[in-house]
Amino acid sequence: MCDYSLSSVRSRPAQVGEKLTVRSFGTGTNGFASSKEDDLQGNMCTAICLLPGTEIAFDKPVETDVSNHAYAPEAAATARFRQINKETPHVHHDALDFGDGKLVLLTFIKTGQKATVLQLPAAPKTDAEVQEQTRLEVVG
Repeated sequence: MCDYSLSSVRSRPAQVGEKLTVRSFGTGTNGFASSKEDDLQGNMCTAICLLPGTEIAFDKPVETDVSNHAYAPEAAATARFRQINKETPHVHHDALDFGDGKLVLLTFIKTGQKATVLQLPAAPKTDAEVQEQTRLEVVG
C-alpha cells in the first residue's frame, strides 16, 4: 500500500526502469501513477508504490506546491524515496530525499512531473534494514 490516503486506490509496487507521473488521486494526496496500458481502468490510474530506498530521477528539476522555500530542492532531479513520521498515524509519510538535506513530502510535488525508477533498494541484511524498508501499513 502507498501513503495512507491512497489506501482506497488500486496500487502495485514499482519496477526498475518504469516511467512514473506525479498525479492527484482525488484523495487529498499526490502520488506516482503509471501510464502503462495494463494500469489504466477507464479514467483511473494505478498508484505506484515505492519501497523506502528506491532511487528515482525526474525528467526536469522538481517543482513543489509549497511556498516555503525550505522545501524546495534547488534544481534537484534525483531523489531517494523515504517514509517519515511513521509513528504518527493519518499524516503523509511518503517523502523524497534529494541528497542535499532536503526532504519533500511526495504530496507537495506538483502534478504532471515525470520520473523514472532507477534502482530498487537492495535486499535487507539486518533487522534495522528490514525496518527501514518496511512500508507503513495503516489499518482502519
